Amino acid sequence: MKVLFQSRKTLYSVPGGDTTQILKTKEYLEKLGIKVEVSLDLTPDLSDYDIVHVFNLMRPQELYLQVKNAKKQGKKVALSTIYGPYEEYEKKARGGILQLLNNLLSITQIEYLKVIARAILNFEFNKGTAIYLLNGHKRLQKKIIKMIDVFLPNSDSEMLRVVNDFNLKEYNYVSVANAVDVNKFDYDKIQVSPELEKYRDCVLCVSRIEGRKNQLNIIRACKELPYKFIFIGKAGANFKKYFEKCKKEANENTFFLGQIEHEKLPQFYKLAKVHILASWMETPGLSSLEAGIMHTNVVVTKKGDTEDYFKDFAFYCEPNDLSSIKNAVEAAYKSPFNKKLQDRIKNKYKWENTARQTLEGYNSTISI
Repeated sequence: MKVLFQSRKTLYSVPGGDTTQILKTKEYLEKLGIKVEVSLDLTPDLSDYDIVHVFNLMRPQELYLQVKNAKKQGKKVALSTIYGPYEEYEKKARGGILQLLNNLLSITQIEYLKVIARAILNFEFNKGTAIYLLNGHKRLQKKIIKMIDVFLPNSDSEMLRVVNDFNLKEYNYVSVANAVDVNKFDYDKIQVSPELEKYRDCVLCVSRIEGRKNQLNIIRACKELPYKFIFIGKAGANFKKYFEKCKKEANENTFFLGQIEHEKLPQFYKLAKVHILASWMETPGLSSLEAGIMHTNVVVTKKGDTEDYFKDFAFYCEPNDLSSIKNAVEAAYKSPFNKKLQDRIKNKYKWENTARQTLEGYNSTISI
């Protein structure tokens, strides 16, 4: 079997969780003997491929042309939905004129404005953008969904969100869990460099710094706590002012380390007592899985699909409630690590499983 992965134009220049998901899924599918290539083109020649696998329903502008191209060439299409609307964040926490607009306009209208903003501010404009502007956000998503042969959400609850939002009646799907590289994140094998020892027993947050990830509320909620707080990640393209606010409100126990090579992350997880993602939506947050397998207690939001993954083994908080965040961090910090969390991640959320589930999805729709 030969598969073509297709994704957004900024997959490598603005890496995110979908970048990791794509590259790791490719790596482990290839270990199963599947040939996988990645293309960011909108209308490539598909004659060499058995199936096209596309990603991220939240960005329909490029996705539509890629899916339309696949169907035009008679190919089956698998979609990793990565569907996590941030509507609650936009209406409650965005701030400024954008929050006001979000409460006046629908989420689809807001997404439409964001695409225009990206086109102007970040020069993200292509043929797909023009089609998006002519169709609108949700209409283009609906057109995409009608052409999909198999959906590959990261959880059953994510698929249910798609079903409800688009009123789907008949659909084929296989739940494909997000995962961790269990060989790379091996607690017993990781050696911590002496220069990093100063961060031992910290509260860690590994994420791009932006409003949706809610670092500012973490800082506000926890500034009176006596723990060291380490933030790893760079500011999102349109969140430089947000990052400045975070730094301004942080106390002397808070450290911003910027982007860290992925190879070094296991050392930070091993040092930390707690990892927190108090986001407005997670499906489920790769860094939370990475932390959990490294014997680090996990604080997460209940927004999104985190409970599907972590069940009773995480400490939950509400992103807009400072007391909830503080209490969850304190409880996690004072609690011993429950090894059942590590066992759950090792057994259920490794890339080998992701690859097998993905292949199951392909096999449900094509015959080789």
